[in-house]
Amino acid sequence: MQTNKSTPAKSDQIDQLNSFLRGELSAVETYEMALDKIDKASKARAQLERAKASHQERIDVLTSAIRTQGGEPAAGSGPWGVFAKAVEGAAGIFGEKAAIAALEEGEDHGLKDYRADVAKLGPAARKLVESEILPKQEQSHRTLSDLKKQLAS
Repeated sequence: MQTNKSTPAKSDQIDQLNSFLRGELSAVETYEMALDKIDKASKARAQLERAKASHQERIDVLTSAIRTQGGEPAAGSGPWGVFAKAVEGAAGIFGEKAAIAALEEGEDHGLKDYRADVAKLGPAARKLVESEILPKQEQSHRTLSDLKKQLAS
């Protein structure tokens, strides 16, 4: 089967969507670990729970997109899980500020990944990422960046 150069092969698109999915799975794992370490009375907790829920929504969207293209969604975060473990360790040792700084770093990394790799998708998948997923990633990044600044002051 030949594909034209402007439309990536379906398998390449599924691989890229699964890469995004693994990042989102890792994000949810990371937020769960951080939330386990953050005081229940923390003012940051509600914002972190909303960011986690946003990542969960993105998992659902990406899973559906992968299945629509005939692919099998990734079952786990794979190498991204290492990042989740690092955040868990930082939160346990250094507390809330370190956990939020690590979460913000993860949000930054996710944002860069989406922006760098969205062009690898065909038109329909690209539109989905640009219109539904990327704006949510930008919002999560802003939330964590603002939260990190608030805790630093």
